[in-house]
Order: sequence, then C-alpha cells, then structure tokens
Amino acid sequence: MECLDLAIVGGGPTGLACAIEARKAGLRAVVLEKGCVVNSIYNYPTQMVFFTTPELLEIGQIPMTTAGAKPTRMEALEYYRKVAAHYQLRIHSYELVNRVERDGARFRLRTTQRTGQPAEYLAENVVLATGYYDLYNHLNIPGEGLPHVLHYYKEAHPYTGLPVAVIGGKNSAVDAALDLYRHGAQVTLIHRHPELSPSIKYWVRPDIENRLKAGQIAARMDHEVLEILPAAIKIRRRGTPTIEVLPAEFVFALIGYHPDYEFLRAAGVNFDAKTGRPVCDPECYETDVPGLYLGGVIIAGPNTGEIFIENGRFHGQVIVADILQKRAAASLAGTPA
Repeated sequence: MECLDLAIVGGGPTGLACAIEARKAGLRAVVLEKGCVVNSIYNYPTQMVFFTTPELLEIGQIPMTTAGAKPTRMEALEYYRKVAAHYQLRIHSYELVNRVERDGARFRLRTTQRTGQPAEYLAENVVLATGYYDLYNHLNIPGEGLPHVLHYYKEAHPYTGLPVAVIGGKNSAVDAALDLYRHGAQVTLIHRHPELSPSIKYWVRPDIENRLKAGQIAARMDHEVLEILPAAIKIRRRGTPTIEVLPAEFVFALIGYHPDYEFLRAAGVNFDAKTGRPVCDPECYETDVPGLYLGGVIIAGPNTGEIFIENGRFHGQVIVADILQKRAAASLAGTPA
C-alpha cells in the first residue's frame, strides 16, 4: 500500500488549494471527496451569483475570468475543474472517508468507494477540509422529515403556482424566496427574528424589502415553526399562544449548515469548551493530533461566517509550509518526520 505524504479529505476550493501546494512541493498527495469536485458549489442554487469578485476565488495563481463583475455558480464550477486538470491533481471523487485514525507514526484512512467497495490509505499527514454545507441544521419539530421538506434550493420551476414556505432570514432563504416568487410560486417567508439578517447581500436587500412591503411575498417575521404537515405548516408568533396554519405544498428549511463535528472527534480532534471550535494551532492549523491539520471553514467551528473561500484558499500554503518545515527539522535531527 502506497504511503502518501498528505491525504486531503474534501475536494472543495480549500482542499484543492492544499493539493496544489502539495504538488508544487513534490509531495505525494491525494484528495478524497465523497461527492464531485467542489461538491458544495455544485449543490448551490442553479442560478446563484457569488457575493465576491473573481480574484478572491482564485487558487493556484490561475486567473478566473467571468462575464460579469461577480462569478456565477457555473463559472466557478468550470474554473475549479480546469484548475484541477491544469495541476493534474489526484482526486478520488465519490469516495467517502469513514474514519481517520493513527496507525503508529502514520494515519490510516478507511473509505468507501462509489461502487461500495472499501479502501484504505496510509498517510504521514492529513488535512480535513470537509466544509459544512453537507450537514443542514435541524428544526427539531414534527414533520421535518416529510418528503416535501427541503434543506437545499436548486431552482423555482417545479414550484410554479404552488403555495410554498421558506424558513430562514439569511441569504439562502431570501434568494430562494425571491426566485420562487418570480417564477410564480405563492411564497411565505418565515423568520424567527423580527428583522432579516444584516448579512443579506447589499444588492438583494432592497429587492426583498420591497417585495415584502408590497405583499408580493408574504412575511411572518418573529414567528416560530411548530409543525410541518403534508400540505400545511403550523406557526406561531413568538411569545403568543395563537397558532396559524398556512398552506404549504413544499417547505424550504434554509436555516443554515454545520461541520461534521463527530467525524472530527472520531479523528481525535478536541474542541474548546467555551467557543465550540476545534482545537488547532492558529499559526499552522495543526490540531492537537500531530500531523492532522484543518483547512477551511471547519476551523471556525459553529462560527461558519468567519471563513469563506476568500480566506480559506490560503490555508494550503500555510499547512504545506509547516509540513516541509517539520520534515527539514526532523532530517537535521536525524529522526523521522
């Protein structure tokens, strides 16, 4: 079995950036991705436009060119595909990493391939760059598991003419509500706070506020969802006893996402009791498990709004530099890295 210098769990922009830096340094590296390359971006809404500008999404010093001032989802997918091909990165798509564990001085990674076959890898170092978009936050209410309850939004066409409920008050919920409205759905936006999130994109805020003011999108601000029924949703204004039942053929519960904390714990990573952040060195992103690094948004733990592609794309440079420095120091000392 080949022993890798670096195994990278997660094929998003941060994982790809780590693989690029490893390749530049001559390290034997493999990216293990449970979905397709940049799977999270693939799962974004079909017509999504990024908040940021192209140069802030670039990795590997490869320029990103876009038709407009801000990249679209399709442009980002094409860009990251081409960057991966340019650097000839070793990417194993549709291979789920089940466990990362110590095996002497190395790590053993146990995976399941697309065909269902198990596989194993040995690696001297591991980067966990698994992101957070694959795990949605739960409402923890009756009916949440019904088949018409969706936690991701792709496009509006299937919901034309139908009453739908969108739960949430941040960018994902607002973008979905506007798109659904413009394609003929009867939309009710339900948010547990009195006001929409201050983080809503500046060019979107006037649009949603005008639609709500005109009643084109119904609003239930400062409301909590009590139960989801097969064709309706039960809500209540916070602090009051009155229950309202609204028709809803489909429900979009767009209330956020979180990292896979249990996977990190199983790999030996500890968490700060106060902040909920995984423990890692802020200078090199190495966890309290020597040789195990974190990359991207999972460094921030529950504060997923702190790290984006724009800053996570630089983590690979720092991590690979630390690996090389430790190797050089070990070589001088005559001990294994």
